[in-house]
Formats: sequence, C-alpha cells, structure tokens
Amino acid sequence: MSDQAISRIDKDARIAELEAALAARDTLIETLRLQLAQLKRMTFGQSSEKLITQIGQLELTLEELESEAEIADTGKDAADQPDAVQPVRAAPVRRLPDHLPRIERRIEPETGNCTCPDCGGALRPLAQASDEMLDVAPVQWRVIRTVRPNYTCRSCEKIVQAPAPVKAIARGKASFATLAHIVVNKFDHHLPLYRQAEMTAAQGIDIDRSTLAGWAGQAAALLDPIVSRIREEGLKAAKLHTDDTPVPMLVPGKGKTTQARLWTYVVDDRASGASRPVLVWYRFTPDRSGIHPQTELKGFTGLLQADGYAGYEKLYQTGRIREVACWAHFRRKIFENHLGHPTPLTTDMLERIARLYRIEEEIRGEPPDVRRRCRQERSKPQIDSLRVAIDDALHRLSPKSAMAKALTYGRKRWTALTRFTEEGVAEIDNNIAERAMRSIAIGRKNWLFAGSKAGGERAAAIYSVIETCKLNGIEPQAYITETIEKIASGWPASRWDELMPWNWTADPVPVSRAA
Repeated sequence: MSDQAISRIDKDARIAELEAALAARDTLIETLRLQLAQLKRMTFGQSSEKLITQIGQLELTLEELESEAEIADTGKDAADQPDAVQPVRAAPVRRLPDHLPRIERRIEPETGNCTCPDCGGALRPLAQASDEMLDVAPVQWRVIRTVRPNYTCRSCEKIVQAPAPVKAIARGKASFATLAHIVVNKFDHHLPLYRQAEMTAAQGIDIDRSTLAGWAGQAAALLDPIVSRIREEGLKAAKLHTDDTPVPMLVPGKGKTTQARLWTYVVDDRASGASRPVLVWYRFTPDRSGIHPQTELKGFTGLLQADGYAGYEKLYQTGRIREVACWAHFRRKIFENHLGHPTPLTTDMLERIARLYRIEEEIRGEPPDVRRRCRQERSKPQIDSLRVAIDDALHRLSPKSAMAKALTYGRKRWTALTRFTEEGVAEIDNNIAERAMRSIAIGRKNWLFAGSKAGGERAAAIYSVIETCKLNGIEPQAYITETIEKIASGWPASRWDELMPWNWTADPVPVSRAA
C-alpha cells in the first residue's frame, strides 16, 4: 500500500475521531444546558408546564433575576419602577357571606338632640346609608368549667350525681376541640408546634411544646379506628393511585436526619362517574425499599396508577395488579428538554400529547364504557401515530442525548402508558396521587422533619383523616372534634361507617352537651 493511501486512511480515521469527539461534546453541551434549565426552573421558575415555543419567553438571565431580587429587597412601590410588571388587582368582594354574624354600629349625626343644625327645626327619619366590612377577632381561648352538683334523698339518704363526662386526656386540661385545633393547625395549616406555643403564649397561655405534642399524639390514637377503616375501604377499590415523597427523619442521638418516605394511596373515581367513597391514606416508612408498597398492597387486586419506581415491579409480576403508567411523567421529561432546547421534535411531541389530554377533558365524568369507547375511537389512533414518530426519532437521535433518554423512558413503558385506553376507569396520568402529596410538600418546609418513626406514623395517620375530609368537602377541624369525642365516649365498633368522612354530617348538639 502506498504512502498516499496510508495517509488518506489516517486522515479518514482522524476525521472520524474528531467527528465522534464533536458529537460527544454536543451531547454534553445539550445535557448541561438541560440541567441548567431544570435548575433555573426549580429555583426561579413557575411550576406551570404550558407549551411555549420561544426560548426567550422561557428563560431569564441571571442579571435579570438579580435585578428583580434587588427591586423586591428595596421594598419600593412597583409603580416607581419603569419596567416593573404591575400586579394584577384582585377582584373586589361584592357581597359578604350571609352566614357570618353581624354587629351593627350605628352612627348618629353630631346633633344628638335631633334638631336641624341650620334652623333648629325637628329632624325626622328619611333614609339610611349602610356599609359592611369584613372584620376579624383573634382566636378566643376559653375555659369550660364542668359542674356536677350532688343531691341527696331525704327519705333514704341516697346521693345522686351525674356521671363525669369523658375527657380527651385523662387528668388533662385539653378539650376535644383543642386537640383538633392543634393537629389541624399543624398538618393542614402547616404551623409547627413551637409556633403554636408562641401564639398561645402571646395570649397569656403558657403551654409547653412537649405538651402540645402529647395532645397531638392522643388525637392520632383516637383516630386510629378511622384510619384503619379508610385503608380497609381503599383496598376494596378496583383502582388505586400511589406516589411517595421524601421526608427527613431525625436519627436518635446523632442530631442528624435520614431520608424517610411518606407514601400515599388514593381512591378517586369521580372522573369516571363513580359514586364510591373518595379517600386517601398515607404510610410512613424509614426508607424507600420496595417491600413497603409490596406489603401495603398485598391484599389489593386491580389497576395501580404509579410512576416507574422499580419497587412496584414485584406487584405487577403477580398478575393480580396491572400497571397504568403516567403520561404526565413522560410529558414532563420531554418538556424539560423543550425548556432547555426547543426543537420541532419537542414541540411536535408536546402538541401530540396535548391532543390526548383535550380528549380526556371532554369525557371527564362520563361512565367507564363511554370513556373506553371514546379512547378506542379517538385516542388510540393518535397514540399509534405517536409511537411511530417516537421510533423514527430514536433512530435519528444519539442514544446518549437527553431527548433520546426521555423518549426511551416512554417506549419502555408503552404497554402501561396505553392501558388507560383499554380501561374506562383508568386515568391518563397519576396527578390524583401527586395532588395528594401537595400538603406534605408544603408541610415539611415548615415542620422540617419527623422527630422519630413514631412521629412520622402519627403524621401519616392524621394526614389520612384530614385529606380524606377535604376530598369529601368536609371541614377537618369540625369533623375531628366531633369524631374523637364520640370514639372516646365508647362509640360501638359496629357503627364505624357512620363516622367515616363520606358519611358524616355535623351533629347539631355536641356529645358532651347532649350527655
């Protein structure tokens, strides 16, 4: 072989080497750009995932972000900033609720003797002007003093006295309403116990944080039958939504935290026209081992809507549980690529998925058979076309690119992703479970961590009751107050169903007063 031929081979090899290096660099740049876009969105961006094709509308430079932060820190009026975005003015309250108590304040003219200030003549009523304002009074703590007089019979000298009413805590000073107030403030309004202790101290009531923790524990113990019944009813459902989220847990004696998990299991078939109870229960675990959902759902049979966590795989292998994957997870991975580097491919994929969601919007609330028929006729052809487009894109993209990884995520779960077209009760995504996690995500930013495994389990129990109440349109504090009083008073186990949130109606006469 001539020297010229050898030189040509070396050049070709060198060119191939440089092209490979250039492709690897482009892939790295794309990956880093995607990561930067994700971090900027997590730190500064909105949670909305609306499709916007112009990258200039999606990103702010660090200088712009710093400028906005400086304007916020100075406390200047937005009107003084020439380029500031004026806040949207809230719609005024046209009518105050009729159920609120009214306190009338009457203001008479300065001439209190009903005489005309000009001529001294007698004044007579003509009309009146009235105006209403929404007012607030601080939380009013009070003491309930229970008096039980003794009576004696003059004939036989028998002493008669009414039995003592049941107490929320034996030899304690907290009522059932106080227990409910503490747990709802902490787990629904996200007020840690130390803040509640500060608030009560400001009103002249000194309650130690450990005392408040004991009261919360007593409330959780009384609610245990309700939590167990919620779980029993949930496992009877034909479809469950599940998800999990990290919760820091304090390691005893070390002053450090470890990452525990809080799992949610939701039954909500309202979108398919079902009338069965809507409920949710939570489980706290010290880690994310797959044994936890496997143990929790060992008695469940039906559809399980979840993310791609590998710990669920053993449940699917039994055949009694069928996986329904989440299109929102799949879409989110494509959307993250679109944020960092919008292309015709990312735009096309997102628009295709948006069309599937528009169909779901139209059939929400319809019976399962109607939903299945519509999905087979309208959604399935679009999904088949989307699969072809994904396969074609995967042949053209580098396997190491972020977009290829996002599309591969969907293709590996294609059977589970398309199962919703065969099951009318199934949903297109797992947003039902994700919504059930919102209160946890907000709460952990305030109470920071679970003090122990027992504390985490207590939180899971109380969350189960509060969030089930909210799903059923029930005010949690009123429900917990009345329910724990009835349970402490010896409510029969054969009538637990009457106390469940989906069957509950407020008792016009509290148990203690009725007694």
